[in-house]
Amino acid sequence: MPWGRSGSAALLLLSVRGIGRAKARDPSPTEMSVDSWAGTQDQAAAEHSHSTHTPPPSQDQEQHPDELCLDSFWSEVETIRQGSGYTDLDCTRRDSRQSEEGEQEEQWLADAGLSNLISEDSEDVDNAVLLSTLTRTQAEAVQRRLDSYTLSLRKRNKPPPRDVRDIFHSPIAQTLLPESQHSEDLAQNSMASVAKTPLSAVTPEHQRGAPKEEFFITDVAYCEQAVIFLKQAKLPQNNSQRRKEDGTLPRVICPKCRLGVTRIQDLSHADMKKVRQLALIDMTALCDLLELEVKRHKTGKRKIPESTLFGVPLATLLETDQKMKSNTSIPLFLQALLSFLEKKGVDSEGILRVPGSQSRIKLLQQYLETNFYSGQVSWDEVSPNDAAALLKKFIRELPAPLLTAEYLNTFSAVRDITELKQKLHMLNLLILLLPEPNRNTLKALLEFLSKVVSREKRNRMNLWAVATIMAPNLFLHKAVPSRLTEGAEKGQAEKAADVMRLLIRYQDLLWTIPNFLMSQVRKLNENSNRRYQFYDRRIKNLLRKIHTDSREKPDKNNSEPRRTVKIQVGDLVSGTMEFQLNISSRASDLLAQFHRQFLRSPDNGKGKMRRNGSVVYPDCALYEVGGNIGEHCLDPDTHLLDLYNSNPGGEWFIKMKPNASRGL
Repeated sequence: MPWGRSGSAALLLLSVRGIGRAKARDPSPTEMSVDSWAGTQDQAAAEHSHSTHTPPPSQDQEQHPDELCLDSFWSEVETIRQGSGYTDLDCTRRDSRQSEEGEQEEQWLADAGLSNLISEDSEDVDNAVLLSTLTRTQAEAVQRRLDSYTLSLRKRNKPPPRDVRDIFHSPIAQTLLPESQHSEDLAQNSMASVAKTPLSAVTPEHQRGAPKEEFFITDVAYCEQAVIFLKQAKLPQNNSQRRKEDGTLPRVICPKCRLGVTRIQDLSHADMKKVRQLALIDMTALCDLLELEVKRHKTGKRKIPESTLFGVPLATLLETDQKMKSNTSIPLFLQALLSFLEKKGVDSEGILRVPGSQSRIKLLQQYLETNFYSGQVSWDEVSPNDAAALLKKFIRELPAPLLTAEYLNTFSAVRDITELKQKLHMLNLLILLLPEPNRNTLKALLEFLSKVVSREKRNRMNLWAVATIMAPNLFLHKAVPSRLTEGAEKGQAEKAADVMRLLIRYQDLLWTIPNFLMSQVRKLNENSNRRYQFYDRRIKNLLRKIHTDSREKPDKNNSEPRRTVKIQVGDLVSGTMEFQLNISSRASDLLAQFHRQFLRSPDNGKGKMRRNGSVVYPDCALYEVGGNIGEHCLDPDTHLLDLYNSNPGGEWFIKMKPNASRGL
C-alpha cells in the first residue's frame, strides 16, 4: 500500500483514538465519550454546591464600552506610540522576526516535547509515550506540523525526518498503544454520539438566549469540545434564533470533579512542564479548528538599558529580588507599586484613565531607580495617578511582552473567536503556556485591576473602562508587530478590550488546570514508568516485585480501606497517622483529624502565640506524591477514595504550604 499523508495520519492516530481501555469504575476525562460529556452538562446544575464559579456580573458588565472608554483606548495607543521609543509601532519588525520556513514547526515540536519525532537518535518508546496520551484531534494537529516540517525540508533539499510510521512499527512502541480495532470503535462511537446529544447541552450560546449562568466543563479536551460545537452549528435546526451579542458576561460555573480542582501552583515543576507540552498541542489543535492563523515571533536581541527597574527582563528582576527575599514570585518593585495603589489609588476617581504629570512621573522614575533597593523610598508624597502611569509604563517597557513574543498574537487572536466558552478555553491554555515569571506577574496585575473594578462606585472605573485602558499596554509592544490598530477603530478597540475584560473577570478560572490535562499527565507518567519494563525481562520482574511490595495496593474486597498518611510539618510535627476511607471522605476531613490529633490537643505547644493571646497554627495541606503524579497539592474537596483508586501507587503527605512558613 503506498504511503501518503493519509497513511501517515492513520498510523499516528493509532496511538490516540482509543486513549486506552476505559475503566469501568471511572473513565478518565480524555476517555470520556461525547455522550458522557453531554450528560456532564446536564448534571452540572445538580453539582452547583460543589463547583467553582465567578461572582455574579455587576451592572456595568451588561453594556458595551461608552465613547469615553473608546476615546481613552485610542488616547492610550497614541501615548504608547509617542512615548519612550514607541514612535513607530508599525515598523517594529526590525526588533522581531518570524522564523524561517520549517523553523516554527521544529520549535513547536520541541516545545510540545516531540522533538524526538524528527531526531535520528531517538528511541521509538520515547515518542510513543507522549503520543499515547493524545486525543484524536490533538494527534491530527501533531501530524499537520510533521507534514509541514517535512515539506519545508524538501523545499530546502534536506533529508526528511524519520518516517512517522517507524515509531509505531516497533514492538516496544506497540506495547504502549491501545489495540487498533478498539481505538477505531471508540472513535466511531464518539463521533456517532454527536447526533444523539441533546441540543440544549451543546448549542452555542450565541444561538440561545443570553445565559445567566454558563457551565464550563473541563473533563473533555477543549479541541474535542470544539469539534462537537462545530458539528452542531452545521445542523439546519441551529441556523435560527441567533441572538445579537449584547456584551453580557455570564457567571461561569465549573463543576468540580471528585478529584477536586487543581490550580497551577498545586503541581510540581516536572508535572507543570508536561502540562505545558500537552496544553500547546491542545491549543494548536483548537486554533486549527477555529481557523486562527497565529505566527509565533522571536524577540530580537536588544540592548538592556542601564536600569535597575524599568526595561529589565522579568527573570533578571526576580533573580535580583530572590537574593533579598527567597520566596518571592513577582518583582519586589511591582509588589510595592501595587501595594501603594491598592491603599491610595483604588478609590481615586479615574484611576488608570486620568494621566499623571509627565514631569513628576519622570522624576519619580529616577527617584525609584536610584533608591528602591536601598530601602529609602517614601511613597507619602506620590500621586496615585502618577503611580498608575508608572505601572503602565513598567508593563509596556519590559524588553519582551508580558504575554511573551511567542504568544502575544495568539492572545490577540482570541478576540476573533465567537463563542465565549472557546475564548475561555483558549485563554486557559495560553495562561498555562506562559513562563512562570510572566504568569505570576500577570496574575498580580489582574488581581489589582479586579480590585479597581470592585470600587467602581468610588473611582468611576467599571470593567469596560479598566479593560479599554489596559488592553493597549498588554497587547501592543515594540518587540512584536501587532494588528491591534488595523481596521475599523471602534470594532478593533472593543475586541481588544473584550479579551482584557475576560482576563480580569475570569482570572480565577483561567488559573486552573483542566481535568483532561490532569488525566493526560497521569497517563503520561504511567506510560513513562512502564517503558522501563521492556529493556530486560529479569529486571522487569524484579522491579515489578519491588514496586508491588513497596506500594499499598487497593483491596477490592475492602470497601472502606485505611490509609497511612506521612506527616512532615517543618520542625513542629513528624510521623504518621491512620485515616479510615469511605465514599464521602474528603481531604478536608483528613486535615481536620490531623489538627485534632497533633495540633490542637491540650498542651501540645505546636502553635504560635500572638500578641493578643490567640494561637495561630501552620497552614497545612495534603499532598499526593509518586505513582502517576510527581507532587500534587490536593483540593480540600478531593474525594479520597476516588484518589486512592486513581493513584494507588502514590503516597500521602501532610506538609506546610509553601508560603505558610513565613507566618510561623
